[in-house]
Amino acid sequence: MFVIPDDLPIELTPFTFLVGEWRGSGVVSYPVGDKPATEIEFFQTLSFRPMANGKLDFESVVQDANGNLVTSEKGFWMLSRPSNDGDAGPGLLPGTGVPAITVREDLELWRNAAGGFDMEALIIQPSGIAELYFGQIKGPRIDIATDAVLRSPNAKEYSSGQRVLGLVEGALLWAWDMAAVGSPLKSHASARLEKIVD
Repeated sequence: MFVIPDDLPIELTPFTFLVGEWRGSGVVSYPVGDKPATEIEFFQTLSFRPMANGKLDFESVVQDANGNLVTSEKGFWMLSRPSNDGDAGPGLLPGTGVPAITVREDLELWRNAAGGFDMEALIIQPSGIAELYFGQIKGPRIDIATDAVLRSPNAKEYSSGQRVLGLVEGALLWAWDMAAVGSPLKSHASARLEKIVD
């Protein structure tokens, strides 16, 4: 069971189980070209920080067994809903109206037919890849898939991804499938992370 912090924006209530910092290890196993997949252990720190605008600031840092940086990701996770006058943007334009979700009853209006909430995530990687994910958060589980992938002309080939995250017996488990470097959508990596308690 988890407690909803008093200062958490109402719009982030469905994400309560993610909020905080997580650390643990996982395995990546993915074929590149004609080479068979090789299992490689990695160590990850993952953080989800609530922002006052109803978005979650996301950061992932992955290191190898020697503590060397393998890669990182940054992004924003949020409920999927149309922007209104209360939302900032585009660019530096401030919001000028009432936020879409100000009380718990407003949040319930966005619950989907499956009993969860539609969500989206923007994730960028320093390898020149940006992903836009859509999916659902239902209880302590998230299922998302790419709707769009942007790639630098210098980045390696990457065409789609699917991610699942869930809370299991207090640990955050995740799995990531991807279609990249000549392989169709298949299992890429998974990990088990424990929450870091202050």
